[in-house]
Amino acid sequence: MKLSRTPLVAGLAAVGMAATVLPLSGCKADAASPAAPTKAAASELPSVTLTTPRSVTTSLREEVTGTLFPAQALQVGFEVGGRLDKVRVKKGQAVQEGQVLAQLNAEISDAQLAQAQAAVAAAEVSAAMAADVAGRNAKLQEQGNVSDLQNLTSTTQAKQAEAQLLAAKAQLAQAQAGRRKHDLKVPFSGTVVDAPEQVGAIVGPGVPMFSVENLGTLLLKTTVAESMRARLKPGTKVRVEVIGGGASTDEATIRTIIPSADAATRRIPVDVLVPNKDGRFVANTLARVILPLSDSQEAQALPSSALSSSGGDHVYVVASTGEVRRVDVQVIERGLREVVVKAASPLDKVVEFPTPSLTEGTRVSVK
Repeated sequence: MKLSRTPLVAGLAAVGMAATVLPLSGCKADAASPAAPTKAAASELPSVTLTTPRSVTTSLREEVTGTLFPAQALQVGFEVGGRLDKVRVKKGQAVQEGQVLAQLNAEISDAQLAQAQAAVAAAEVSAAMAADVAGRNAKLQEQGNVSDLQNLTSTTQAKQAEAQLLAAKAQLAQAQAGRRKHDLKVPFSGTVVDAPEQVGAIVGPGVPMFSVENLGTLLLKTTVAESMRARLKPGTKVRVEVIGGGASTDEATIRTIIPSADAATRRIPVDVLVPNKDGRFVANTLARVILPLSDSQEAQALPSSALSSSGGDHVYVVASTGEVRRVDVQVIERGLREVVVKAASPLDKVVEFPTPSLTEGTRVSVK
C-alpha cells in the first residue's frame, strides 16, 4: 500500500513560513523605533520670539541727575534795627526789583533827618555870612583900610564855615540813608517764599526776614566724569526731565563747566540753565539732564526687553541655521520701553525675551 506525503509536506511548509514571518516582523519594529526620539528632540528646542529693530538717528549721550536750584535766591533783612511796622507782601507773591517788602517804625529816624536838615540850613547861613565878610575885607585890604592880619582872619573863618557846611551836609546824607534803610526793598525780581506773618516785633540789623527766589530761570547743578569734560561745551542745548514727573524741556543750556574736580567725588561740576517762565519746574527738586557727547549717528531702536546686561550689554540674534548668536552693543539711550543701541553691524531677528539659559550656539525654534 502506498502512503501519501502531501499533507505532511504542507504542514511543514506552513510552519516554516510562520517562522520566517516572525523574525521579519521583529526587524521592522526594531528599525522603526529610533525615529521616535528624533521627533521628540526637535519638539524640545527652546522657542523664542523675535523682534525687528528699527533704524534711528541719534547721538551718544550721558544721563546724569542733579538738583534744580533757583537762579537767584536771597534771604533779605534790614540793615538797621527797629520795630517792624508794616509788611507789604505775602508768601508766594511775585515782586519786582525795588519793590518795598516791609517798613520799620521811622519816628526816631524822621526826627534825626529833620535835625540834620536844620543843621545844614544853619551852616549855609553861617557860611554865606563868613564868605561876605571875607570878600569885603579883601577889597578893603586892597585899599589899605584893613590890615593883612584882619584879611587873613576873615578868609580863614569863611573857609571854616564852608567846612562846617560840608560836615552838616554829610550828616544829612547819613540821616537820609538811615531813613531809607527803614524801607526794605527787594534787590531783584522774583517770588517771596517766606515772610513774617505779623508786625510789632523788634528786629536787629542783618536778621533775615524774607526769602526771595528768582524762579523764572533755574540752575541745575550736577557732576560728570572727568573723561566727559572735553566733550561738553558751554552754550550747548540739552534736555532736562523731572525725575518722577512729566515736566521736561529741550531748551536748557550748559552755562558753566568748572575746570576743577569736586574734592569728595573727583567729578567735574557742571551748571545747566533751565528756563522756567511758565513754572513747569519746581525748585529744589531732582531732575535728569541728557548731555550729548557726540554728533548724530545711525543707530537701532529695539524693545528694552531684548537687552541683556549680564557680562556687558548685549542682545541675541538668530542665524539662518536656527542657532543663537550673541552680539555686544553700545547703549546710547535707555528708556522704559525702548533702548537705542549701536552694534558693529546692523541687527536683524533679535530675540525679544532672552532667558538666562540662552547661550551662544543654542538651537532654537521661532514662535
